[in-house]
Amino acid sequence: MSPSRVSFFLTCSADLLYPSAARACIRVLEALGYAVDFPQRQTCCGQSFINTGKLEEAQKTARHFLDVFETAEMVVGPSSSCIDTVRNRYAGLFEGDPELQCRFAALSARSYEFCEFLYQVAGLKEWPRSSRAGRTTYHSSCRTLRGIGLRGVAETYLTQMLGHDFIPLPDSDVCCGFGGSFSVRLPELSGQLLADKLAAIQATGSRTVTALDLSCLTHLAGGAKKLGYVDLQFVHLAELLAATLEEG
Repeated sequence: MSPSRVSFFLTCSADLLYPSAARACIRVLEALGYAVDFPQRQTCCGQSFINTGKLEEAQKTARHFLDVFETAEMVVGPSSSCIDTVRNRYAGLFEGDPELQCRFAALSARSYEFCEFLYQVAGLKEWPRSSRAGRTTYHSSCRTLRGIGLRGVAETYLTQMLGHDFIPLPDSDVCCGFGGSFSVRLPELSGQLLADKLAAIQATGSRTVTALDLSCLTHLAGGAKKLGYVDLQFVHLAELLAATLEEG
C-alpha cells in the first residue's frame, strides 16, 4: 500500500552539492499527493565509514539513522548508494545483536531511492512528454544496478519524456570510476574509467547527463571540467521530472 506521508532523507551530496535535486524530489512527491516531512536531526548515512573499515563510527551513524527514521512510514532519498547503505549494509554492522538487526531490516524494507519509490510504490508507470526536450543520456550507476537492483525504470521515464532525444549510453552499466574510496585508493584506474565514461557520453552527442546517484554525478562533473567537456550539464533525474511537471 502506498503511504500518505514520506520522510525525506537528504543525503550529504544533495545537501552540499545538489540542493536542486532535493527540491525537485520534493516537488514531484508533493505533486503526486504525498505529504513530505524532513527530520531535522538526520545526518550522513555513514557509507564512507563502512567503506574505510571504521566500524565504531559506522555503527554510531547507523544507530542514529535508525533513531531518526524508525517511525517513518517510508523513507525516500535521492541517491542510490545511500539507500543501498541503509538497506543492505546497516544490519551487517550488528551481527551480535539480532534484535537490532530486525529493527534495521524493518526500516530497510521501507527505504527507497526516489525513482524506485515512484515506480514500485507510487505505481507511476508513465511520465508526460516534455515540450523542451534536448539530447540526454543516462548513466546507470553501480549502486543503482547492483545495490538496490533497479533496472530500466529511469530509461523508461526518459524515453516517455524525451522520445528520440533520449540517447542510450553504450555500456551504461560500466562503473564511472568513483566507487567511494575506490577513487582515492586506485586513482589511476579510477581516472581511466572516468575518461572512458566521459568519452562515451560525448559520443552520444548529448548535452545533458542524468543519473540516480549524486556521487557519480559529482565525479563525472568534476572529470568533465578537468578534461574540457565544457558543454555537458549533469542533473539528477528528479530535476528533469520536475521540469516536465512545471510545463503543465
